[in-house]
Formats: sequence, C-alpha cells, structure tokens
Amino acid sequence: MPNTSQGSEGSLVLPTVQYQRPLNDKVVIVQVFIGIFLCINSLMIVTFFKKEAFFTNTRYIFFAHSLICDSMYLALTDVLLLMSYSRVPMPGGLCVFLIVILETLTVATPLTLTAMSLERYIAICMPLHHSELSTPARAMRCILLIQALSSVKWIIVISILFSAVPLSFYTSLLVCSFEQMIVFSWQGHLSSALCQFYFLVMSVVIAFTYVKIMVAARAASSDRRKFTNKGLRTVILHGFQLLLCLIQFWCPMIESAIMKINLNVFIEVRYIDYIIFILAPRCLIPLVYGLRDKDFVVAMKYYALFGYSKKVFIFNMDKSNDVKGKETPMHTCKVNAGHV
Repeated sequence: MPNTSQGSEGSLVLPTVQYQRPLNDKVVIVQVFIGIFLCINSLMIVTFFKKEAFFTNTRYIFFAHSLICDSMYLALTDVLLLMSYSRVPMPGGLCVFLIVILETLTVATPLTLTAMSLERYIAICMPLHHSELSTPARAMRCILLIQALSSVKWIIVISILFSAVPLSFYTSLLVCSFEQMIVFSWQGHLSSALCQFYFLVMSVVIAFTYVKIMVAARAASSDRRKFTNKGLRTVILHGFQLLLCLIQFWCPMIESAIMKINLNVFIEVRYIDYIIFILAPRCLIPLVYGLRDKDFVVAMKYYALFGYSKKVFIFNMDKSNDVKGKETPMHTCKVNAGHV
C-alpha cells in the first residue's frame, strides 16, 4: 500500500510509488466476477432501451438507472483496483476526476434502491393513485434529484481539497484512492457524518415501506395476495442490498484504524470489504429485479438469442395497477417464448 503521512498543517504528503506486483488469484477471481456481471448488465440495459414498454414504465426506469450506475461503478473500481494493486500511479487531477464520478455512483445506488422501494409502496398500498404518481416524467425528475443528492458529499470533500493543496498536487503522480482527497482529519469526520445521515434517512424509508407493505399483505384479498407478497419480498431484498451498500460507508473508518495497527491485515480486510460491501450488492441488482421479472427475462432471452425462433408473447406491463374487474393495458412483444 502507498505510504502516506500528514504534514504540520494537516496537508497530505503524497505517497511514494513502489514496485509493481504481479496479479494473484484473488485479483483474477474479481476480474471473472466483474466480467460476468458487466455482460449481464449490458444485456439488460440493451433490453431496456430496445422495448418502449420498458422505458415508459417507472419501475423499469429506476431499474435501468441502477444498472447503468452499477456498471460504471464496477468498471471504474476494477480499473482503480488493478492500478492500486500494481502500484500504477496517475496524475492527481485525473484521480480527482475519477473520485468525483465514483463518489456520485456510490451514493446513487442506495438512493435508487430507496426510490424503488417507495415505488413498490405506492403500487401496492396506493394502487388507485399509482398511475398518477408513478409516471416516467416523475421518475426522471427523481433520478435528477438522486444525482444531485449523490453529489453533495464529493462537492464538500473536493472543495476543501481545492482550497488546501498546491497546484503541484494535480500533476504529481499518486496511487489513486478516496483517502488521497482527505487533507484534514475533520474533513474525513465530516464526510463520515454525511454518510451516516444518508444511512439513517434511507433506513427509515426502507423500514417504513416494509411495514406498510406487510400490513397490506395481511389485509389483501386472495387474488392480490400473491402480488403483494412478491412486492414484500422485493422490499426485503432491497433492504438487504441497502444494508450492504450502507455498511460500505463505515469501511473507511474501520480500514484506517486497522492500517495503523497492521498493514497486511489492512490489505486483507480491504479485499474482503470490496467483495462483500462493494461488489456483492451491485451484482445483486440484476438478480433481484431483472432475473425475477418474467416479462423482462422473456424479452432479454429474445435479444440474447438475436431474435432466433420468434414467437408472439403478450404480457402485462402495468401489473401494479391491477384491480379486480378493471382491465389493464397489455403489450405485445415478439420474443423467443419457447421456455416460458
């Protein structure tokens, strides 16, 4: 790991670049998993944009936003992982740019999960108002709000960095990480406090939607109970993903404390944190929402097989508005429905 220290004014002393190391089994395993899920995510993103019925539905808009954010995050963190492990330095200015993108994506994923849980709450507990409240235009405005809230942390951190470091920082070579952006100890505490605030708000929202949907599931009639229970399971899975994502906010504090005690243990802990709290929750997104959705899987199979063995498969894209005795819009899609 790079050697860093604090100057008398608290300014960051740049790390010395050490020898490059060959890749080991752990890094190769990460490459395999990231490659697999990037391929799956790419296929799902293509499927989303190919079918108009998907990108006019709020549920799928949030799903696609999470796929795009997670794919970018997995690709960038993998590049930084390889560069950090191999001791490949980069200019400080480029590192700042990459950290800005990564910090935005880090917060965007749990915020999107929270929005998806709220959408399920509206669909299940407020079905008569779902078509009015859950529209593509509102979903896009919500995504803009998510991106704005995701930018608050890096704006604070980078603003302090700009005011504290000399211009030579942006041309100096360093092994890029978020820790390089922390100039003063109180800056790290402020960033941590903001993350804990996000953790509290999102946890309250997830708990609220879970309780409301659980009450609705118990009171639902037999014909809606299956739909309501599926929504409840979705919220539970979102809560588990959100927990993993939010524990990531605590990892830097734990890692920094361990680094002061034992560097070798710090390296192992950071690898485990990356697998469990960074890689795992973002790989769960396609499993929770994409592969559990029969309509989406049918369309995805069609595009994965390049339209081979085309058949007409009719599916309902607005199941959340199903009310007994009320017809809902149906959409027709030419797909390979042989295994459906």
